Amino acid sequence: MHPICRFVAILFSLLCAVPVSGQKQQREPLTDAQIEQIRDTGIDPVGRVSLYTRILDEHAAVIKGLTNRANSNARSLRLDSELQDLTALIDDLESNLDDDTDRHADIRSALKPLAAAAPHWVGIVRALAGEPAFDISRKMAIESGEDLADQAARLLREQTEYFNLHKDERGQQRAEPK
Repeated sequence: MHPICRFVAILFSLLCAVPVSGQKQQREPLTDAQIEQIRDTGIDPVGRVSLYTRILDEHAAVIKGLTNRANSNARSLRLDSELQDLTALIDDLESNLDDDTDRHADIRSALKPLAAAAPHWVGIVRALAGEPAFDISRKMAIESGEDLADQAARLLREQTEYFNLHKDERGQQRAEPK
């Protein structure tokens, strides 16, 4: 291959490898420390649900704190980001709850605070006046929050009934085949 063609080929491949500034990077709603905490609670369903509840509480508090600030472009962007993070975390928690329910893990002790907190989070997001910059994120957060509140209340009822019938399985992390 001619040296100039080789140089052009190398230059082209290097340019293709560099991300374009307009490309979106995937958002990560959790800090590195929170990711590590979730990994540590991986085998403890009660601990994991409690941890998600605490993290979601923190995100809701940030949103509430931004509610009363003066309208600005920076505030709108931050609210949009926080609402997207809240929605993503709620969706992750819902998925975890589905897995724990399939395993018949006894997570009632974590569901009680979650069932109380989820409507509070929805109330914080609802109180936020809609603005075009984050209106879609706000609507998605409300919808996800309502779904989570319904799921938590339903699971708490179902688990209470299930473990009243299956007293020998109380406190288990997963159902063992018999």
